[in-house]
Amino acid sequence: MSTSRGDVVRAAMLGLLGTRGPTSRADIARALGVSPATVTQTTKELLARDLVLELASVPSQGGRPARLLGLVDDAAGAIGIKVTADHVRLVSVGLDGAVRTDRSVDYDAFRPHALDALTDVLAEAVAGHVGPLLGIGVGLPGAVDGQASGVVDAPTLGWDRVPVGPTLRAALELPVLVDNDVNTLAAAETLYGTGRDHEDFLVVTIGRGVGLGIVTRGVVSRGAHGGAGEFGHTPVAPDGPLCGCGNHGCLEGFVGESGLLAAARERRVLTAGGTVADLARAAHDGDAAARSVYADAGTLLGRALAGAVHLLDPEVVVVLGEGIGEWTFWESAFEEALRRHLMPTRRGVPVRIEPWSEDRWAVGAASLVLATPFDAVSTGREGELVRARLQTAAVSR
Repeated sequence: MSTSRGDVVRAAMLGLLGTRGPTSRADIARALGVSPATVTQTTKELLARDLVLELASVPSQGGRPARLLGLVDDAAGAIGIKVTADHVRLVSVGLDGAVRTDRSVDYDAFRPHALDALTDVLAEAVAGHVGPLLGIGVGLPGAVDGQASGVVDAPTLGWDRVPVGPTLRAALELPVLVDNDVNTLAAAETLYGTGRDHEDFLVVTIGRGVGLGIVTRGVVSRGAHGGAGEFGHTPVAPDGPLCGCGNHGCLEGFVGESGLLAAARERRVLTAGGTVADLARAAHDGDAAARSVYADAGTLLGRALAGAVHLLDPEVVVVLGEGIGEWTFWESAFEEALRRHLMPTRRGVPVRIEPWSEDRWAVGAASLVLATPFDAVSTGREGELVRARLQTAAVSR
């Protein structure tokens, strides 16, 4: 199935309006790198199909005021699912990234026929989706050979070369894009967050593990085999604890959830059955040893991140994830270690700490679909199918 230049521009305009909100024709032309005449002609088509509408005028620099274009709310949507070992989180979102539905479902990734169970969950979500559905995005903690292929290696799920993408596509008859869960957050940032103002940035996640999403020139970098960004497996101590990857002394073994718990037990903040919630409670109650657990983790994270900044030279670093709730106990040590280990020319790199909710993982997965108008390379044929469905939705209105 081929897609014409006009189809690509229409899809990109709809994606732009969905992710950036009301925008003038001139700003659309600049953002997409097309001529004003192309935008004018495409706008006429989209207005005629009731996909966009004209909104209020805004002052312009000379000449008459510019009319803003906005997206019709129900133009199209996507489903995103985040897979973990014991549950999945699903959302249905519009082109603007707004969550329409959100639910969590118990799931056992280690059971026989786990992929069939995942298919059933998604089939139910597809059946309940209202309006044109562009496709499904899947995010999970593992290496994915390519978004458009979707073969997964995920040790934490017990999955080895599992054909997630091909299986879901065959069963659901929809475009399906699959990627590492941290990469999905980076994709969401390019559409709705930091990427709207920066093209080169890092997304660091802290929680059960430690992840890194790398965005270069506005596109998520995935590496030769889909495994770029395994920041948590940076070796930091030769005699450190055994990591799930099979090596000793990985960053994740100290800074991830298991590392924090091990340090807390060693310092007698927690007993054997203690949880991260118990550790956080002790820190909030003023326990010095509990706070030192977070401070030491912050120091190690800051030092390791300095190396990543030197290597990749981002404009900004975004930090988020389940562990952000206790960031106040990480922050001082993290900042001191990061700035101290950066070269003078890099010490000013901004670090943005973003609020967290678990549905962001699933919204990130949906963003794989919504980003296809801007990334025709990574998404391959599946992206082409998404754009074709967007055109079909436009024609049918």
